[in-house]
Amino acid sequence: MAKIPTARLSRLLTGWSSEGAGPLPRRLADALRELAERADVAPGTTLPSQRELAGVLGVSRSTVTAAYSLLEDAGWLESRRGSGSRLRGSGSPERHAGEGRLASFDARTSGADLSSGALDGLGAVGDAVGALSAEDLAPMLRGDGYLPHGLPELREGIAAYYREAGVPTEPEQILVTSGSQQAVWLVAQAFVDPGDTVVVENPTYRGALEALRSRGARLVPVGGDRPGAGGDGSDAAALRRLGATVRPRLVYLQPAVHNPTGRSLDGAALREWASALGERDLFTVEDTACAELGLAGDGAPVPLAARLPMASTITVGTLSKLFWGGVRVGWVRSSPHIVAHLAKIKTSVDLSCSVVDQLVAVRLLAGLPQARATRRAVLRDRLAGAEKLLAARAPHWEWDRPAGGPALWVRVPGVDTEALAQLARRQGVAVVPGSAFSAVDGFRDRLRLPYAHGVDKLERALPTLLDCAERSRDKSAASVVRPS
Repeated sequence: MAKIPTARLSRLLTGWSSEGAGPLPRRLADALRELAERADVAPGTTLPSQRELAGVLGVSRSTVTAAYSLLEDAGWLESRRGSGSRLRGSGSPERHAGEGRLASFDARTSGADLSSGALDGLGAVGDAVGALSAEDLAPMLRGDGYLPHGLPELREGIAAYYREAGVPTEPEQILVTSGSQQAVWLVAQAFVDPGDTVVVENPTYRGALEALRSRGARLVPVGGDRPGAGGDGSDAAALRRLGATVRPRLVYLQPAVHNPTGRSLDGAALREWASALGERDLFTVEDTACAELGLAGDGAPVPLAARLPMASTITVGTLSKLFWGGVRVGWVRSSPHIVAHLAKIKTSVDLSCSVVDQLVAVRLLAGLPQARATRRAVLRDRLAGAEKLLAARAPHWEWDRPAGGPALWVRVPGVDTEALAQLARRQGVAVVPGSAFSAVDGFRDRLRLPYAHGVDKLERALPTLLDCAERSRDKSAASVVRPS
């Protein structure tokens, strides 16, 4: 069995030190045992060395040594000199286990929670819910309420949204989903088989990485980011450099307001991507979940799909990012054939999205321009406040001003942010390290730092983050073996 990367194990262990009772070694042993019981880590997997795990969790090596001993005594760990420590379990080694990239949603903290960039809800949501009447529901109540493709009025409203952006779209090209995460999951289920190659940006949306990897996809990252270098992080040329030896099953991109970097591609970059994708006739999944959170411009963002064939392109969108995460309404735009295929898979999961939520969504779409303007004004103000705060309190941290979105993609030089995040959680501050957004667990010196919650929340968390950064830097330096 392969050795589990320390970054992945760290993600799966999010919250371990604040849950349960007893000393840290017991809590760590219990958390590792639970991973084995649930088969979140496949049986026979080799765990990191004691030194490696101690470094990434921000604890002493003796804590990990004691935890491993407890597991071995209980029969959950087998240690052999020269072969490492293998975790036993009851699950199937063939199962594609999750990677814990969304674990922060499960282990929320009552302290300063910066683990999510999701925005508070707009008042427009309450207005739309309050405006619903018995008369609105009466026509729906005369049917069974199951609409696998979505409410016709909402499908037409979403189609009109794309037509406004200059992309001809009919309701038959729209499938309503429970948020954009379900849309991405459906695409993975429909088009990815174990071993298939999927090209993703590096970094990219962690929920997409989780959905694709759970299908057993072989993820090939392209691009990168370089704070301060002025690049947009996109690298269409890398797609060409893959050559004929790599034939991706699909390419997953976020051209507008990228999560986590906040960058958006300009017209020239969009043309370059469209050309590279078209040359090889590659199936493209364009995720525009955050596109409405841009800090500039007006009107509906023009999707990359406008430049690509409909038969080989899927565009994912949502109302959840702009209006409120509690509005679980997203969609897929593609050819009617693909929409019908995805709808069959969706029906096996939830039969249909809530009709009441979709009636609310119809009203929210009508107020989208005002919601867009409201969010933009707040985000601009809070971004300015966050940048001023960080420039004053953390002048050695690096970032590029985003084109949109709720967070900064920050580089913390010389610090392992996996360890920083573990240390900070034990002090009541939850933050997501950069590796959660990388298919190859890169960006171990980055943090996704939400600013949209307000400067006050960031200001309260910053002293802890700075302290943990210094402690992580000290541990990293101490772990370096110096020549005698």
